[in-house]
Amino acid sequence: MVSKEQVLDALKNVIDFELGLDIVSLGLVYDISVDSDDNVSVTMTMTTPACPLAGMILQDAEDKIRQINGVKDVKIDLTFDPPWTPDRMSEDLREKLGI
Repeated sequence: MVSKEQVLDALKNVIDFELGLDIVSLGLVYDISVDSDDNVSVTMTMTTPACPLAGMILQDAEDKIRQINGVKDVKIDLTFDPPWTPDRMSEDLREKLGI
């Protein structure tokens, strides 16, 4: 069975190229679910609705998840509710950036 932790670990390898930081540390991943058939659903956001790299980031996220052994299907929902703020970043990243 595929675990949420495996999905989260895979998403740590997805980089927001404008910022050079991974989407998990940035707090862009809102929810991960894995059903009993190993289908993965992810709800995530971008730092801004006008993100020019959104398509590339979403495709990279899907590709990374599909590399997990056992994953049957991947669905990624993009949302802007609630909107992203720097408060969603990991504590370590906020400290590193002085936020």
